[in-house]
Amino acid sequence: MKKALRIGVLSIAAAAVCTVGAVFNMEHTSEEGAFSPFVQTAVLRQGASGGEVKELQRRLKMWGYYKGAVDGVYGKQTVEAVKYFQRKNGLTADGIAGKSTFEALGMMDSAKVLDGQNGKKPSSSSNYTSSDLYLLAKCIYAEARGESYTGQVAVGAVILNRVKSSSFPNTVAGVIYQKDAFTAVSDGQINLEPNQTAMNAAQDAMNGWDPSYGCLYYYNPAVATSAWIFSRKTVTTIGKHVFAI
Repeated sequence: MKKALRIGVLSIAAAAVCTVGAVFNMEHTSEEGAFSPFVQTAVLRQGASGGEVKELQRRLKMWGYYKGAVDGVYGKQTVEAVKYFQRKNGLTADGIAGKSTFEALGMMDSAKVLDGQNGKKPSSSSNYTSSDLYLLAKCIYAEARGESYTGQVAVGAVILNRVKSSSFPNTVAGVIYQKDAFTAVSDGQINLEPNQTAMNAAQDAMNGWDPSYGCLYYYNPAVATSAWIFSRKTVTTIGKHVFAI
């Protein structure tokens, strides 16, 4: 009788230990999942980590906003870099990467996650071809190779905004080769071979990054001769180019 009682007590104790272990393992697994590099976080802030943070750091570093390690850890240095980028791009400088910051950085997949969480339908992917990409890169290189990377993407975005506008041709080639639309076409620089930076800028523009904020025009006020272009409403200035609607 006493032996049976001791066995019963030991069994209950073992079950309790197993139960505690199961709870601990479940919580530990959940915590690891929250910081897994394969889990996309909608809004990134200090303390976050993973692959999406690493991509954020990579882009900030490529454009000169971030000087730290691309380690996927959203620390104080990353916060300051995000604030710097936000200030330069007319965004609220809170150091938190949300939808507007993602869009400005060209991280459109991250922005779409937030759209999905807010009940919005994510925009459809583009149907541009590799020929469109190459031609866009050629125009970016010919028109803006002396500009910052953001400025080059903005030029590509203006071209794509024209493609989407009913006021312009509805193809990349149609927009670029429209009569007297681009100086680089008129003077033959469109035939120059684009470098990798121009190719990357074209891809980022096609992915949805628009530093021009929807503009249809850009010009260099130092060399522009058309009085009409000065009448357009200025939206932003990046480097030597004024972007307008």
